[in-house]
Amino acid sequence: MRRPMIAGNWKMNKTPAETKALIEDLKAIENRSGAEVVVCPMTVSLFAAAEALKGSEIKLGAQNVHFADKGAYTGECNAASLKELGVEYVIIGHSERRQYFGETDLTVNQRTLKALEAGLKPIVCVGESLEQKQQGITNEIVCLQTKVALLGVTAEQLKDLVIAYEPVWAIGTGLTATPEDANNTIRAIRGAVEEVFGAEAAQSLRILYGGSMNDKNAHDLMAQSDVDGGLIGGASLVAEKFAGVINFN
Repeated sequence: MRRPMIAGNWKMNKTPAETKALIEDLKAIENRSGAEVVVCPMTVSLFAAAEALKGSEIKLGAQNVHFADKGAYTGECNAASLKELGVEYVIIGHSERRQYFGETDLTVNQRTLKALEAGLKPIVCVGESLEQKQQGITNEIVCLQTKVALLGVTAEQLKDLVIAYEPVWAIGTGLTATPEDANNTIRAIRGAVEEVFGAEAAQSLRILYGGSMNDKNAHDLMAQSDVDGGLIGGASLVAEKFAGVINFN
C-alpha cells in the first residue's frame, strides 16, 4: 500500500517571515487523508521553515540540490547544507529548472545520485512539452527521462525516491491532464521502472501528478489507481486551498 504524498512547491514565493506564517496555518489543518505532507520553500526560507516545523508531522523539502560537495558553483546549494538544516526531501529536475536554468537529463541523474548519497529523498520530475504531447510521444519522453534519472540508483535507494509526472504544458497554465490521461502516463512511468527494477519495486514506488493539481480536481486525480499524490504549485501557497488538496478524499 503506497502512502499518498502531497508536496507543496512554493517556487520563488514567500519570504522567511511569510513562510513561517503559512506553516503555522498549515499546522492547524486536520489531515484527514493521512497523506504525507511536504513543503518546499525557497532556499533562503529553509531555516525559518525548519524552525516553524519543529514538533510537526509536516516534512521539509528543498527545491534543488547540486551534485558537487563544494566548489565554485555560485548560487547553488550542496546536499550537506540541506541535511544540516533538517531537509528530508528535495525536488530535482523540475521543468522550470530544465527550461530556465539548463537542467538536463544528465544533471538530473547527477543530482539524484548525490541526494541519495547524502541521505536526502529525491522527488524527481519528468514531463513532456506541448509539442511532444501533440506528436503523441508522451510515454516515450517520460519513460526515457525516468530511466536516465535512475541510472546508478540501487533497488534499495529507490525506496527513498519519489517521481513526479508534471506535464510541462499544464504547469502554471491552469490546464490539467484528465485524470485518466494522468493515470495512463503514470502507469507508463511505473512500467519503465519495472523494466529496470522489477515489478515489486515499481509497485512500491510513489508517483505524483504535478500538473496544476488543486483543491477542485484533487479528488478525481487521487481516485486514479496509479496516482499517489501531487506536487502542488499555486494551490500550496494558500492554506485553505492546500488543505483542500491534502484532504482530497
